[in-house]
Formats: sequence, structure tokens, C-alpha cells
Amino acid sequence: MCNNETSSSNSNCISEILNVILVLQQNACPDSCLDSCDRPILGGGPNCLICNTRPIELYTCGSNGVAFAMPTSKDPVAGGTTSTVFRVEKVDNNCCTCRVLEPNPDTTSLNPYVATNSFFTIDLGCVCAIRCLSDTYVECV
Repeated sequence: MCNNETSSSNSNCISEILNVILVLQQNACPDSCLDSCDRPILGGGPNCLICNTRPIELYTCGSNGVAFAMPTSKDPVAGGTTSTVFRVEKVDNNCCTCRVLEPNPDTTSLNPYVATNSFFTIDLGCVCAIRCLSDTYVECV
């Protein structure tokens, strides 16, 4: 936890929201609803008919409002680019595995992100905030 307290709970509100996002992504639906992280369905937006991803940004304790960033490649020689936008891939108790998304280099595409082969697992006890971005379609996920 952020303040080094121990908790007997295996989940927290961030974990619960990420679980909802994971289920939604696995059962992508074209309807839209309230614009919040845990809205019950993935919405279709003006840029896509069917969305399969709810991109998120994570903020860790003590980050002073700076979004958590991870490399966009597993290859350390790939240029060292990072991204703050992720796709939830797995939630296991208080840990979440995410895929790093990067901006789509095709400026004519309606889809703002592309999937990378870079993944990470984060202890959700270190996460104090989550920001959900507009639902979208990401190829190859």
C-alpha cells in the first residue's frame, strides 16, 4: 500500500475496476453508457463501430501527478521510447498485467493506439489513481 500499511484484503478499488475493464474487453459490446472507468459496456465511439479496449493510465503513489510509463518494446536497443497508455490483459488478486500501447503512427487511421509486445505486471497496492481514456479498437489484441 502507499503508506506501507499492510492489508488483509486481496483486492482494492483499483483492482476491482481493472477486473471490470478486463471482463468488458473480453466481451466487447458496441453500446455506450456513462463515461466512467467502470461503465458496464465498452462503447462504440465516433471513430469506431466496435471497441475492444478501454485504454488506461496509471498513477503510482508519490508520482506527483505524473502518469506511470513503461517501454514500448522488450528490446532495450529499440530507441528507449515509453508510453503511459496501457491495456488490461490480466488481473490476479492485487496484481495486474498490462500491455503497453503506443500512438498509432498511421495518422490516417481512426484508431489512436497500436498494440506492442511489451507487457508488465504491477502491484495494485502501488497504484493510487487510474484514468480511463476513450474506448477504442486496437488491432492484434
